[in-house]
Amino acid sequence: MSERLRVDPVACTGHGACADLLPEVVRLDEWGYPLLAPGDLPAGLHRPARRAVAACPARALLLDRLVEPGPGTGPGQTLPGQLTGSAQDRAPQW
Repeated sequence: MSERLRVDPVACTGHGACADLLPEVVRLDEWGYPLLAPGDLPAGLHRPARRAVAACPARALLLDRLVEPGPGTGPGQTLPGQLTGSAQDRAPQW
């Protein structure tokens, strides 16, 4: 199982605690908002990432667990906690 950080851009207020606690994955843009390294968390950074998520004053830093599909899961099936699709795929159909 792998993990990936993400930021809720609406909730983030630019405190910068995430970059202080996890500089290997987070850097700040010119306005003080976090930019995350792409992809899964590198090995050995899972515990520091959980600490950074817990320390975020705005609760805007999130840690998603990605679940690998196993036997019995076919196309179109998802498992709890599995990230799939894009924002457009999840948009309501009017």
